[in-house]
Amino acid sequence: MGLILVRHTRPDVAAGTCYGRLDVGLADTFPSEAQAVLSALPAIQRVVSSPLSRCLKLASYIASAKDLPIDEDERLMELDFGAWEGQPWTEVGAAALDGWAQDFLHARPHGGESVAMLRDRVASALADWSARREPIAIVTHAGVIKAACMREGDGPWDFRPPVDFGGIITLPDGNPVESGRLKHD
Repeated sequence: MGLILVRHTRPDVAAGTCYGRLDVGLADTFPSEAQAVLSALPAIQRVVSSPLSRCLKLASYIASAKDLPIDEDERLMELDFGAWEGQPWTEVGAAALDGWAQDFLHARPHGGESVAMLRDRVASALADWSARREPIAIVTHAGVIKAACMREGDGPWDFRPPVDFGGIITLPDGNPVESGRLKHD
């Protein structure tokens, strides 16, 4: 049975803002985006969500429509950007970002979490949910989906989101298969 990873819908946050663990709301387009996600989902037996409200709202919408329970899993939260949370990327600055890029997998210049830490906690969560052997929709974040797609090894890591807001990737047997509204550029 595959895991269906669903990225939350469009947040209500200024473009260019660093937000990982920052609990931001959702854009006014939520109703139409949530309906599009619901229409694109295959049959599922469970809904699991990051505890951040931008994921829980979509997970609740799906669970209500399909009469399913919701489980929350903190391991499915976005990367913790520490002191960078809520700052425009331009204020973080090129020097800080270049320094992070020198050891992208292990560096924590923001004081938050490293990409390796994210990868490891996501792999643990996905292994636990996969063991249930049932089709599960996991409502989560772009960083978590990236980590899921690179569970083996240390890279490469692409800064671009693997799917657009409300997009879906299925992980049958650990291999990502893209579906939904994909964003490739």
